[in-house]
Amino acid sequence: MTLRIAHLSDIHFGGEEAAAVEAAVGAVAEFAPTLTAVTGDLTLNGLPREFASARDWLARLPGPRMVTPGNHDTPYWNLILRSFTPFDRYRRYIGPPGAAGVDRPGIAARCLNSARGAQPRLNWSKGAIALDQLRRIDWGEPSPAKLKLFACHHPLIDFADEPVTGAVRRGAQAAVILAQAGVELILTGHVHIPFVMPHTGGAPGCYALGAGTLSVRTRGAPASFSTIVADDTAFEITALAWTGGRFETMKSWRLPRRGGAELH
Repeated sequence: MTLRIAHLSDIHFGGEEAAAVEAAVGAVAEFAPTLTAVTGDLTLNGLPREFASARDWLARLPGPRMVTPGNHDTPYWNLILRSFTPFDRYRRYIGPPGAAGVDRPGIAARCLNSARGAQPRLNWSKGAIALDQLRRIDWGEPSPAKLKLFACHHPLIDFADEPVTGAVRRGAQAAVILAQAGVELILTGHVHIPFVMPHTGGAPGCYALGAGTLSVRTRGAPASFSTIVADDTAFEITALAWTGGRFETMKSWRLPRRGGAELH
């Protein structure tokens, strides 16, 4: 069975790259995904008008869709709301910010909120994972042929030369738990550049994938989104960059699936 996953992140309505955001709707539809995953920071400042734009845009993307919030999806400049009701607007316009999932033939996809409105550390925008919630995720009926995919906003483990750190509390522990549960793909955003790397500390064949941004807040790479094609033996990941008129391949990776043959 071949699975097709569209991975978009960090649209930042209120600071979006408008032409790229519009073109992404058609590009994703043309890709015809089995699943569309959006890993947070739908808005720039968590304003109602930004959430309304995000809601309308998400509705135009092919389903099924799995969406998780990011740190910008809180009332960014309102300390009181951000501290006490950080995801009320997200809930009103987008949906529940907690654990969610999509099940389709050949795939079990789950997500968890790694964003916080306030934390007992200076930079509240960094990530955190609740390990008890992670351990309670129900992956459905076990099947060696089923792809398990997890998504959150912040990369669980920081990588070399990243333009900004997620500094996820309990991120390394979460990565091990996911790998041991048989998760093969961990999808994130936050850093605004596409990346692929193996997750260390867990079973082999678990990969961390980051999507770029569709905003004007680029960090050394153009606006982009990613596609994933999975067959029984391998993943084909493609980062598609916005050139100003269309999306073109910026970088691609081919990775062996867990239990698949080694690729050369």
